[in-house]
Amino acid sequence: MQVTFSEVMSRLPLRAFQVITFVICMVVLVADGMDAQLLGIVAPIIIEEWGIDRGSFGLAISAALVGFGLGSWSGGWLGDRAGRRYSLALAAAVFSLATVAASTATDVWSMAIWRLVGGLGFGSAYANAITMVGEWLPDRLKFVGVTTISVGTPAGGMVVAALAPTLIGLYGWKGTFVFLGIATFFVVVLIMVFLRDSPSFLLARGRDEEARKAARILTDETLELVPERHSTDVAGREIGVLDRSNLRLNVGIGIAFTSATMVAYGILSWTTTLLTGKGFAFDQAAYAVSIAGLTSIFASIAAGLLVRHFGSRLVMATMSASLFLTLLMLATSVEAVSDVPTDSERMLVVVLTGLAGALFSGCIASIYAMMTYAYPPSCRSAGIGFGIFMGRIGAIGSTAMGGWLLDLGNGSSVPFFALLCVGSVLISCAAFVVDRQVPPASRA
Repeated sequence: MQVTFSEVMSRLPLRAFQVITFVICMVVLVADGMDAQLLGIVAPIIIEEWGIDRGSFGLAISAALVGFGLGSWSGGWLGDRAGRRYSLALAAAVFSLATVAASTATDVWSMAIWRLVGGLGFGSAYANAITMVGEWLPDRLKFVGVTTISVGTPAGGMVVAALAPTLIGLYGWKGTFVFLGIATFFVVVLIMVFLRDSPSFLLARGRDEEARKAARILTDETLELVPERHSTDVAGREIGVLDRSNLRLNVGIGIAFTSATMVAYGILSWTTTLLTGKGFAFDQAAYAVSIAGLTSIFASIAAGLLVRHFGSRLVMATMSASLFLTLLMLATSVEAVSDVPTDSERMLVVVLTGLAGALFSGCIASIYAMMTYAYPPSCRSAGIGFGIFMGRIGAIGSTAMGGWLLDLGNGSSVPFFALLCVGSVLISCAAFVVDRQVPPASRA
């Protein structure tokens, strides 16, 4: 009997190999996040040592974002050609070695170059790890698996934030880069020893015998595997990311991801500056941002469960509409705080900031689930990479424009929140542009 690999997984219990694949891919993205966010943590030390201003050093920090965007698309393309496993190993090697090399930087430009190179690895690792997890998990666990692993990079940021003070005290900022770069290089070994390309990918590339061998990792049953059926399938033609059949998907994903990350990085990058300008103490403002980071992790995992049960369109449209209302309330609350904020005013702002963090992260996680479902195996890594690339545009845009919008308001946060509200509306619109949505469980 002819059967797809997804159908095989759907009737089997979860195997140890699938759990190992998920765990290693999560470890890769945690390592990715540690290396990616290390520079932002040690920046004050380097700025003081080099005797430069913060504005000049922004070039080095933003270089990783640029590299991340370029690496996600190009690395995703490589994953569709050479395989997820080898592409993931190459990406991990690139970002870990670039982190070690960054310790040799003596000025902003040399640091920016190494961070750009590291960013290529960061983005490629993200696209290929998410794709690999999606292809090795059955449909009942796929979406929650994808949305859970998407928090690996921010979790890595939390880990390095906790470790950095101790490491800097022991080795200085240069030694910290070397230590973490070498430590994270060991994930390359894990990838090559334990991970394998999925039968779904191998069949899409015409490597039938390798696909049957990979399938035996989960079952000894003799199977006649056939490629995954997809709505874009056309006999004799391989579908690429920019194929005309993907037009609505690409437009919708591009709008949604750009808008969602614009909101996310606007909140995460500028809330501390915004709130201290409104009379909050620095630690109070930083606490609000940390709460947003914490709620975002739980919301990303929850989004996978919601998408599985209710479908991606309903979840994304509902979350983005709720995000719009939350941003309106947050803007109103920030504008209404007194010169010396009261405890109740501070608490309301913290709660609304945390809720906004949960909602924009839920939207982003829903987009990851949507991309995993909507792009065919032949271009799935590149499709996810394309979405991440568009997300970097929103991240860079809001990071660069946030300060200008706050200055434009001349003490008012209205221009800043107006842009974020527009972003939330565009996410809702994009939910109806995409023509391939994860269906509700009742219709799957």
